[in-house]
Amino acid sequence: MKLTSTLLFPLALLSGAFASDDAENATNADTKVEVLTTDTFDDYIKHDSLVLVKFYAPWCGHCKSMAPAYDKASITLAEKNIKLGKVDCTVETELCNKYDVQGFPTLKIFSDGENTEYNGGRDEDAIVSTMVRKSLPAVSELTSENFEEFSTSEKVVVIGYFDDAESDEYKVFEKAAKNLNDDYTFGAVVDSKLAKKHKVKVPAVVVHKKFDEPTADVEYNEDHKTLVKDIKSAATPLIGDIGPQNYASYVESKLPLAYIFIESEEHREEFEPIFKPIAKEHKGDINFVFINATMFGRQAEVINLEQKFPAFGIQQLEPAGKFPFDQSKDLTEKAVAKFVKDFAAGKLEPSVKSEPIPEGKDGNTTVLVAKNFVDVVLDKTKDVLVEFYAPWCGHCKRLAPIYDELAALYPEDSNVVVAKFDAIANDIPVGVDVEVQGFPTIKLFKAKDNKVIDFEGERTVEGFVSFLNDNADSKFEPELPASEDESEEKEDAEDEEL
Repeated sequence: MKLTSTLLFPLALLSGAFASDDAENATNADTKVEVLTTDTFDDYIKHDSLVLVKFYAPWCGHCKSMAPAYDKASITLAEKNIKLGKVDCTVETELCNKYDVQGFPTLKIFSDGENTEYNGGRDEDAIVSTMVRKSLPAVSELTSENFEEFSTSEKVVVIGYFDDAESDEYKVFEKAAKNLNDDYTFGAVVDSKLAKKHKVKVPAVVVHKKFDEPTADVEYNEDHKTLVKDIKSAATPLIGDIGPQNYASYVESKLPLAYIFIESEEHREEFEPIFKPIAKEHKGDINFVFINATMFGRQAEVINLEQKFPAFGIQQLEPAGKFPFDQSKDLTEKAVAKFVKDFAAGKLEPSVKSEPIPEGKDGNTTVLVAKNFVDVVLDKTKDVLVEFYAPWCGHCKRLAPIYDELAALYPEDSNVVVAKFDAIANDIPVGVDVEVQGFPTIKLFKAKDNKVIDFEGERTVEGFVSFLNDNADSKFEPELPASEDESEEKEDAEDEEL
């Protein structure tokens, strides 16, 4: 198995709040959101519709938090013939797997037989404005009168040149624009004189930027997905600024992320001249970014750097790997250039972080670290339930007593191990096919074949026991402790007997 674990930007993991359990249960008068199932989904997203679909789980706090805004937006958007739906992934598991739902809530836009990630805000106004913009033409027509103003109107403007607005080339460009118009502004020239004036041979695509080089030519490609990828590459700064608002777009590129941790504008001015030629040399292969260490210093821990800044390191996304630059050395152009060159050539060994193997359990719960993970988790005689957690995660802290109570129900001879793994202090070892996108993430590693099953039920002792009874190879079924009501009934019965 290959390592595919991914950690989201820490700030994104901290966002979210609790909401009432009935937040997803608005009355028909309060919502126009359609509850979708495997049987109704395809018809609802038919080609002539613009549809936003929320994939969620009833226990997800983030889902509950956004539910009221989603319901209100559905009423406004229904008047504009834009539909909103939702899929409960604890029920419609096959449907959610089909659309590669990795976390909750996941929002996808369906239009013209295609689906794209929704990248807008999650309040009512943002949902409405994003979807209305999606309903408008993705490409603006350009003339000699409006070209100059349009080409400098945004930080990134993408302009296509074509013979005819009805041509196949134009339609491919338009399709690419619909995929990217959340991020960039698109225009098209179908005037041969204007194309000639700008020394462009049709079909062509040019990215206009207010950073780095003012323009970048993109080779036209009849495959709109390739065109999308090439436009995004051309529109990405040599050294961008990364934060929770754009982390996902960098991850989507699947290129390694080279982090330059800085604490001030003075640091930026000092290191930009050092890193820019290196970033230019590796453009299209590695994305270089500045990251505000004052706000997001915790990201340094994700790539095995100490929180001492400035600092530099590379996070490889596929296959996952962490490559911290030696913090005892100065960040000189020569040293950094060699480090990046060796990384690109595959000459660097990834860093693997592990706490010492613990001498015993934490309460009733088995403690996993990188050094003992494979031995414990991939033991084919044991079913192993693993909670991947972060020490700072509030949800994890609230789960801890429940999880430890669960662990107490499974003795050594049950062949069921209830374990936890600090995913900040330890790296998931190479050879374990696990994707961690939020905390806590809970997975069952089955005995015999080591198949991995995601836990998506209620985070209660009863919920965990039910999940293990249904999915573990072990036939051990623990006796659940009596509830307070049951205990009182038992005491009353005993009193009556006396």
